[in-house]
Formats: sequence, structure tokens, C-alpha cells
Amino acid sequence: MTDGDPSDSVGSPGESQPAPETYDEFAASRSDPRFTDWLRERAGESWDDATAHRLTRELAADELADDVFRQYLVQDYAFVETLVGVFGHAVGTAPTMASKSELVSFLGVLTDDEDDYFLRAFDALDVPESVYSDPKTTPTTRAFIDLLERAAGQGGYAETLAVLVPAEWVYLSWATAAADADDSPSRFYLSEWVDLHAIDDFASFVEWLRTELDREGAAASPRRQRRLEQLFRRTVELEVTFFDEAYELGRGSSQPGDDRW
Repeated sequence: MTDGDPSDSVGSPGESQPAPETYDEFAASRSDPRFTDWLRERAGESWDDATAHRLTRELAADELADDVFRQYLVQDYAFVETLVGVFGHAVGTAPTMASKSELVSFLGVLTDDEDDYFLRAFDALDVPESVYSDPKTTPTTRAFIDLLERAAGQGGYAETLAVLVPAEWVYLSWATAAADADDSPSRFYLSEWVDLHAIDDFASFVEWLRTELDREGAAASPRRQRRLEQLFRRTVELEVTFFDEAYELGRGSSQPGDDRW
């Protein structure tokens, strides 16, 4: 993958080159271009930082501290309600009944299988209901929620996809790598978190989301394509900060429900 900052100077032969600034430039140099591949390249190093983050590596190796995962999971759960709402918005703006059906099916996963996982994990990690039902959200969580709401509320189907695709694709990428490792984490709340994002059904759904954005993005005006790229890139950057923040919150006391929440 190439560096996504167009301001970078061109390096010596063999070094990574900046991703093309426009999708048309990107498409002209490829036999089978995908709009989402261009977006991923434009995300630059942030994509690698998100998909190979310390948190995901330690999770896969069963080395992640419970305090860190506990903080991460509480903030992620705070984010899920907004995510469900944005998927619901996408159902309303999707162009076909087939698209609406795909999105509705995934909403069922978020509100059933994944929600059940959260509740069992919170119980195992001794997180009080008062904490996960009304958490103190961090600046990054609030920024993430704001980004999702603005993309859905102020944009159309393509803008909504531009935040949903990276949010889900990042998880597919790191979880697939974790699932391919020789051993799986012994703690169920770690191993199941990997499994939820590495199964074939989730991979198929992410591929479907990408295909939807490929179509919408390729047909968009250059100005709108730039907007979609900004939304995609910002989502990936926030994923990195979201992971980082779990370590900052996880430092200190070891009992749930105190000042660290």
C-alpha cells in the first residue's frame, strides 16, 4: 500500500509513491479499478496503523490487559447505538430493495449477536450495568459519533457508506489476520471478538458494502469524491485514536466503576 499524503515528495525508485490525488488518475493506471481501493490508499499510513495496531496485535496474541480491553469495550458499546442508527439511515437512503435487505440483515446482527456478546463480556469483566449503559464518553468516541451523524444527516447514501465501509473494513482486516494466527486467545471475550469480525458472513457483508461504495463513488462528481475520501480517511484516523485511547484510560486503578470510567 502506498503513502496517502499528496504533499509528500517523490522518493527514490522502490519507495512508496503517493496515492493519486483523484480517482480518475487512480483508475487510469489500473485495469480493474475500485473506488474503495483508491480510498484505502488515500488513507495512507493511518490504514496500517489501524489494521495492525498494538491493541489488535496484543488481543490476537492473548496479551491484551483486561483493563485496556475493558475501557475499549465500554467506549465501543457507547458507539454502537449511533452505528445502528446510521445503518438504519442507510436503509432509508439505499437505492434498491436488495440493498435495503442487506443492510436490514446486518442490523439484526448488531442488535442481536453482537449485543449478546457485549453483555456477556461486560459480566465477565466486572463492568457494572450503570457504567456500560451510561458511560462517560471520551473525546474520540464523541468525535466518532459526530462524524457518523454528520455523514448520514448532511450527506446521502454515498457519504454514509464512506464512514461505514472503513469502520467495518478495518475490523475485518485485523480480525482476519488474528484468526489466521496459530493460536487463539484463551479469554472468550477476546477470542469471540475476533470471531465476530472474521467469519465468512461478515467478510461477505464488508465486500458488499465496498461494492456499493465502489459504484456510488465512481459515479460521483470529482468534488463529491473528494468529500467521500475525506470522510473515509477521517474514519480510519479516528479508529487509530480510538485504539490508542484505550491504553490511556486503562492506566491507573484496577477496579471498575471508579474515576477511570
